[in-house]
Amino acid sequence: MMHSIRFLALASLLLTWSCAVRADVIEVKTGQRIEGDVLKEDDEALFVDVGVTVVRVPLSQIKERTKSSAKPETVKPEKVEEKEIYRTAKLPVRTIKELAETFGEGVVLVQTPGGLGSGFILNEKGYCVTNYHVVEKETRIATTIWHRSESGEFTKRRIDDVKIIALNPFFDLALLQIPEQKDLKFRTVFLAGESDSKEGDDVFAIGNPLGLERSVSRGIVSTRNRNFQGLVYIQTTAQINPGNSGGPLFNSRGEVVGVTNMKLILGEGLGFAIPVNYLKDFLNNREAYAFDKNNPNSGHRYLEAPPRRSAAKPPTE
Repeated sequence: MMHSIRFLALASLLLTWSCAVRADVIEVKTGQRIEGDVLKEDDEALFVDVGVTVVRVPLSQIKERTKSSAKPETVKPEKVEEKEIYRTAKLPVRTIKELAETFGEGVVLVQTPGGLGSGFILNEKGYCVTNYHVVEKETRIATTIWHRSESGEFTKRRIDDVKIIALNPFFDLALLQIPEQKDLKFRTVFLAGESDSKEGDDVFAIGNPLGLERSVSRGIVSTRNRNFQGLVYIQTTAQINPGNSGGPLFNSRGEVVGVTNMKLILGEGLGFAIPVNYLKDFLNNREAYAFDKNNPNSGHRYLEAPPRRSAAKPPTE
C-alpha cells in the first residue's frame, strides 16, 4: 500500500492542473504529498481523485491535510478593446471546465417578485445584462452573486436595490446596475469581439434553470441565423430552461457570443440566444432605451397599420 501511495503521489505531482479548483493536499507520514479532490471520506480512509486514478489513503497514514495554495491560472486576453461599459477580447481556447471556473463568478441570479432569471456582469461598476422579459413590469429587483474567497470556498450574497438603466423590449434585453460593494470586487466577462460563431462550434451556457443555481450546459451552434419574427437568433443544443433567461452563451474561448432567452417547449436541444451584435448595439445606444421610472414599460411601440380601404365602388347609374 505504501508503495502504491508513493507512486501515485509522484504521479499527482507530475500532473499540471490548469483549472481554477483549489484541491486538497494530503501529506502522508512518510513525507509524500498527494494533491487532488477528495471524493469520499469514511472512518478508515480518504478517496482522492488525482486525475489519472482514485487513490485510497488510510487515515492512519495521514500526517496533514490542507488546501492547495495554488491560485487560478490567469487568462491572458489578446486584442482587448475597452468600451464605455463593456470589454471585448480575443481569448485562448480552453476547456469548458476551466472557462466555467474562470468566468462563472460573472454570472448572477436575477430575482423579482414575479420570478427569477440569470444575468452577467459587464464591468466593475456593476453593470449587468439580462432579458427584458425577466424584469418586465418590475421595479424591485435583486441579484445574487457568487464569489470565491481567498480560502477557495464559494460564498453567495444577495444584493437588493438593483437599478434598471435601459430596456429594449424588441431585442428582449435589459441593462441593470448592481450597487457597488465596498468589500467585494465584481467579476466580469468579455464579449466576443466578432460575431464569428459557425455551425458546429462548441458553446456552453451558465445560468439558473428552474432555480438550480450555477448550472452549466454544453452544446454546439446548430445554426447562427435562425429567424423568428424578423430577428435573427443563435440556435444551440445547449440546454436552455426557464431561469436561464438572460444568462450568457459562451464560446470555447469564454467570450459571450449571445444572451440566452428562449427554447421550444415541445423539443429538446432547441435553445436560442440573442447574438452579441444585437447586445452591443443595445449597449452602445442605451440612452435611446433609457428606463423611465414613471413608465416601467419603456420603449416605443408601433401601432398596427390601419386596415386597407375597400376598393371604391363604381358609381351606379
